[in-house]
Amino acid sequence: MDNTSLLQAAPPSQPNHPPSQGLRRPDDLTLEVVHDVACVQTTIVNVYLVGEPSAPDRSWVLVDAGLKLGTSKIMRAAERRFGRGSRPAAIILTHGHFDHVGALPELADRWDAPVYAHPLELPYLIGLSSYPPADPAVGGGAMSFLSRFFPRRPIDLGRRVTALPEDGSVPGMPGWRWIPTPGHSAGHISLFRDSDRVLIVGDAFVTVAQESAFAVLTQRPQVHRPPAYYTPDWQAARKSVERLALLRPEVVATGHGTPMAGEAMREELDALVKYWDDWAMPHYGRYIRQPAITDEYGVVRVPPAVPDLQLLGLAGIGLVAAVSALALRGLRSKASHCS
Repeated sequence: MDNTSLLQAAPPSQPNHPPSQGLRRPDDLTLEVVHDVACVQTTIVNVYLVGEPSAPDRSWVLVDAGLKLGTSKIMRAAERRFGRGSRPAAIILTHGHFDHVGALPELADRWDAPVYAHPLELPYLIGLSSYPPADPAVGGGAMSFLSRFFPRRPIDLGRRVTALPEDGSVPGMPGWRWIPTPGHSAGHISLFRDSDRVLIVGDAFVTVAQESAFAVLTQRPQVHRPPAYYTPDWQAARKSVERLALLRPEVVATGHGTPMAGEAMREELDALVKYWDDWAMPHYGRYIRQPAITDEYGVVRVPPAVPDLQLLGLAGIGLVAAVSALALRGLRSKASHCS
């Protein structure tokens, strides 16, 4: 395909549909995805409240738990939606990365709620293993650069966390099924309801260029690959996106970015699949040629790190600045002696 035809097929750089087409804000804490799914947008990450508004105690579910600093907002949103003192039937995790479980220990304890995750995520939730290292060399952007500092150590929920049912059902969420979508993590899952084709994606794909701090701040919606710096298996990630596109979702509720709906969203998702090698697949990074190998006990093997071009570039700039400063100091010293 030549460059002209590729550009013609590409999603628009500025989507021509509203960021939350068909969605509404019932209050200042939530974005209503559909009548019984509400998004709580915390710092850089979304969590979801699933259940009818004003649902009785133990008849709604929290999907993912965000960062620790979002704990209060999640609790206030749940209280406003379901009533004071209401607790979830369960907390479902799409995966266990730090930005999806930061508030989890406190919320699970306060609510006395069971936690469910894919069996391959359990090592990172019961203290057995750290996640594979982030890849700051991949994707470019400030968030990729900062990923070297992101925590990857496990949390330990002990007996509070349980593997999801093997039959694909989702505890506390009748009518939904969980779908394995590995790639961004080995045990990553997405949640789908066939009756209205609502898809809670986690980070299998997102609706913001998560590698870019500017994109994260502006939140311009666009179907995008999973966050590159934390994706250790790109072939699995591709297959997961292909599988989700085949579901023809009506609404996608992602872990990062604004939920999107309708035909424009599906066209962007189809384009992501079709042009994966051109748009989504990084051409340089630690996990491009070899994935991280994990099992039910955690990380088995990771490929060696690659040179971080961003870091090398900054080092080069720093070296040039230091040499320039020394040279300038020398010129000033010479000038003062001459005078």
